[in-house]
Order: sequence, then C-alpha cells, then structure tokens
Amino acid sequence: MRFLVDRCAGSRLADALRDDGHDVRGPLAAAEDPGDEDLLRLATAESRILVTIDTDFGELVFRHGSVHSGIIRLPDLPAVPRIATLRTVLAYHADALLAGALVTVRGARIRVSLPPGQPPNPVRDGNT
Repeated sequence: MRFLVDRCAGSRLADALRDDGHDVRGPLAAAEDPGDEDLLRLATAESRILVTIDTDFGELVFRHGSVHSGIIRLPDLPAVPRIATLRTVLAYHADALLAGALVTVRGARIRVSLPPGQPPNPVRDGNT
C-alpha cells in the first residue's frame, strides 16, 4: 500500500510502515508542511492513503467534499501503541482503505466511512 504520513503521526510510524513493506512518503519536514488542504491534495495526487492524528481532515472531507485516496485518523498516542493501532486498522480494513475510506480510531473503536456508493461498514472494535 502507498501512504503519506503527516508529520504529527511521526517518523517512527512511517518507518514501521516501511519495515512492513509499504511505499511511504513522509513525514514532511516542518519547513515543507503545506497545510491540511495541500497535504490532502498531495496524497491524492500520488494515490496515497494519508495517515494523521489531525481531526481537521474529517471536516475537509465531509463538510467541504475534499477528494482523497483514503485517510486514517489515529488517536494521539505514544509511538508504539500508535503503530500497533495502525497495524490493526490495516489488518481489518485494508480493502476499505484502498476503496477510499476514511478510517477513524477512537479508543478501541474503529469507524470506517466509505465513499458514496459503497455499502456501509459498522463501527467495530479493535478485535474485529
């Protein structure tokens, strides 16, 4: 899978994705941070799933209709549990992400919001 890791999600998470065999860009250096809208456009232009802890991307997608290639919103956790959480998301929701889903993790709950035209996916806990 192809990912763009927001700098707020951390370089350790990006390294873990690379170690798992994924194509990863980022996190961008602070001087290169283009802002949320441009970051989302960059991820989309490169067909990358955006990984972030920033909640603003939900507003961009749902209120402003921004196009994306999939987004994972993780909680603000230390690096090791954040990496484990991301691996759980990928284990259970890779197909939805490749279809352009927005996946939001809150505690042990994972919410998958599919693009229009896709069948709904219920809120799940991290064990499903």
